[in-house]
Amino acid sequence: MDCIGDGGGILLGNTAPQLVTGVAAAEVASVNLVVAVLIWAMVYPMMVGVDPKSLRDVAKQPRGLLITLVVNWLVKPFTMAALAVLFFRYVFAPWIPQEDAMQYIAGLILLGAAPCTAMVFVWSQLTRGDPTYTLLQVSVNDLIMVIAFAPIVAILLGVTDIIVPWSTLVLSVLLFIALPLVAGLATRRRLGSDAAIEQFQARVKPYSVIGLIVTVVILFGLQGQVIVSKPFIIILIAVPIILQSYGIFAIAYAAAFALKVPHRIAAPCALIGTSNFFELAVAVAISLFGLHSGAALATVVGVLVEVPVMLTLVAFANRTRQRFSL
Repeated sequence: MDCIGDGGGILLGNTAPQLVTGVAAAEVASVNLVVAVLIWAMVYPMMVGVDPKSLRDVAKQPRGLLITLVVNWLVKPFTMAALAVLFFRYVFAPWIPQEDAMQYIAGLILLGAAPCTAMVFVWSQLTRGDPTYTLLQVSVNDLIMVIAFAPIVAILLGVTDIIVPWSTLVLSVLLFIALPLVAGLATRRRLGSDAAIEQFQARVKPYSVIGLIVTVVILFGLQGQVIVSKPFIIILIAVPIILQSYGIFAIAYAAAFALKVPHRIAAPCALIGTSNFFELAVAVAISLFGLHSGAALATVVGVLVEVPVMLTLVAFANRTRQRFSL
């Protein structure tokens, strides 16, 4: 479905630029209203699945959760920032203007600071992961994201000499993490039983999928002319993302193996940090730097790269299952 959205967006951007411009103009307080509604359509159903009571299950398998949190918050954001600076300030410097390079660095930092929330359930299922523990990992991760995302992004953007509009960044975190989380928790409480929650999620899931497809179409539409006219730039942006993805997976998966974490927990644990919460990264990039910015383009390239990379890692995790305790 991401591939359909990618192709449709590129086609839209090159054949109907007026429509894309109209979407770009629907902005209030640096937040694009169309994208904000679509992000909510994707994020809210995920947040309904966040069960605070699952925090009590941490004691049953603390090592898997520890790996997830260390990799997601103490390793991944900083390695992504380091790779972004290495490639766009030095390795790719002869081919990219400095101003554009800074935008790409910012977009990559936003990707690195936003570990996966939704797609990890797909990767977990494909690797026969423990669904309950995966939910626990995602739940804890989301709660930490509310507090940690903005400060980490601000620190890393500051280190790379990019001006951070704190008000816009905080507004984005409130809109796209905190408020959906509060709404999700309120919905869980109102629904009451697990069966009612599952039925509700099943009903709203199609809207989440539609939101994802339409968001990808719009994002690729906004960047469609750049993607078609500058494929070399897309390849350059993809390089640090791919290296980061395989590197983070290797760190988390090796740590899980060394600590004898069961495969049903180890695989999702490694994949959570590898995959990105691109909905958040894209939304914040648009809020901070604009729909047509290089930062937004970098987050969109993250969407383009993620699915094929993650499928190769899922295949590797499945091939190595027997080396882990089950």
